[in-house]
Amino acid sequence: MLKLKKVDAKMNLKQLAGIEAAKFVKDGMIVGLGTGSTAYYMVEEIGRRMREEGLRITGVTTSNATKEQAEKLGIPLKSIDEVPVVDLTIDGADEISADFQGIKGGGAALLFEKIVATYSKETIWIVDSSKLVDKLGKFPLPVEVIPYGSQQLLHIFEEKGFQPVLRTDENGEVLTTDGGHYIIDLHLEVIEQPESLATYLDELVGVVEHGLFLNMVSKVVVGSEKGVEILDAIRRK
Repeated sequence: MLKLKKVDAKMNLKQLAGIEAAKFVKDGMIVGLGTGSTAYYMVEEIGRRMREEGLRITGVTTSNATKEQAEKLGIPLKSIDEVPVVDLTIDGADEISADFQGIKGGGAALLFEKIVATYSKETIWIVDSSKLVDKLGKFPLPVEVIPYGSQQLLHIFEEKGFQPVLRTDENGEVLTTDGGHYIIDLHLEVIEQPESLATYLDELVGVVEHGLFLNMVSKVVVGSEKGVEILDAIRRK
């Protein structure tokens, strides 16, 4: 199903998608609050709704950055281990294929994002239209790894032809995630069989998590020049 809604031209596409996605949040929900530049606007809109509309929710954050943002907005928070289940998680994505599979982790929060999404009744992704692709892989696939043995994994990925790059921060230092891990980005160009690749990565010792988010999303909210599109994903069993 596709819905198209007119938008305010003064807003950027990420902001439009984030605001529209926040409309799916209902009073009393436990909400997974995603990480990244698009999710930022969704969290801001939830904060506005709480202040101006009396919305009451409990947030479960997917990163330290989102936790700090939510706290400043006065959103009550609990950890994933303090709630029975998450009603709805809204998060961004770095790529979404035509069959609604995703790559996430550009913001280095993939582990916590996948944990929260796994224990959610429903997941919505919010993106601008540039993130929609036919097949995954142009965006580098993040693989979160334990520091000890990370060089061995780099060698394995090099031998596989995955063009791995150990992610660094703006100072050129090896980036460390909120969980204390490293990220190796795989430059694959195209992923023909994402489920097979996910299984391979899952079985590698030292890999904590990877950025393939498969069969997890129910809706995608897309900000485009034409407006906001709401796509219903068809989940594959």
